[in-house]
Amino acid sequence: MPLTPTSSYLTLRDGIRLRALQWSSVDDSPGIPILLVHGLASNARLWDGPARRLAELGHAVTAIDLRGHGLSDKTDDGYAMSDIADDVADVLDALQLRQRQWIRPLVLGQSWGGNIVVELAHRHGDKVRGVVAVDGGTIELSQSFPEWELCKTTMSPPAIAGMQYDKLRSYIRAAHLDWSEEAIDGQMHNMERMSDNTIRPHLTFERHITVLRGLWEHKPSTLWSSISVPVMFTPASRNEDAHTTAKRQQIKTALDALPKGRVEWFTPADHDLHAQFPLQFAGVIDEAITSGFFS
Repeated sequence: MPLTPTSSYLTLRDGIRLRALQWSSVDDSPGIPILLVHGLASNARLWDGPARRLAELGHAVTAIDLRGHGLSDKTDDGYAMSDIADDVADVLDALQLRQRQWIRPLVLGQSWGGNIVVELAHRHGDKVRGVVAVDGGTIELSQSFPEWELCKTTMSPPAIAGMQYDKLRSYIRAAHLDWSEEAIDGQMHNMERMSDNTIRPHLTFERHITVLRGLWEHKPSTLWSSISVPVMFTPASRNEDAHTTAKRQQIKTALDALPKGRVEWFTPADHDLHAQFPLQFAGVIDEAITSGFFS
């Protein structure tokens, strides 16, 4: 039988409860503890493929739904990058209370989650052995959108609430022909399935915009020299367009300033490369661990 996670809730200092999916425990894993952090409007289930593989490789893996997302509590505030990074630090403390050996985990974050783990490394570097930014971590929306209103207008999410579940799934399948059914399921977990078979995003439009504002305000380029733990980037590219060129320069700037940095490109790859290539991605992470990069 394929490995499946155990779902539970972790209570943070402010009383907010976040849903956690534990794939393997520290006591049963010879490897290291790993925490997986999703991107904007996503959820823990999109990590299922690489989470399972990393657990099979011997690591103690847990994925979480961030506040406002998935099955975690929905709050109207607390979405600044510093607040979310503090949430993740609280998660680490809560997991250590459950498992005494959950010490200094490796924390992976995708897209917005990549920026979150960079902020975590800056604010709470003593709690982690390193971080991995999965096609994220260097995102500075203010460079492309100097004015917030332009960013808000350009990057507001589509209005999909009320769409039929099966119709949305077919759209996602058509857009990601090389994804597994598990990965498509992971995307669908971004939505609540209503009794009439329509969908409603777990992250409301208003909260999405609040999160986007926090991301727009975040400037990771000012943090690199203050981060002491190893940072690994796993960016995605499809072609050498202006976006990829800018991403390469941002990562180079980070690597030049970080005490210990590394990059592993996925090409050609989707933004959600961890869902697209779960086994390959898990292998890259495991190799970085076993080679001592995060030691």
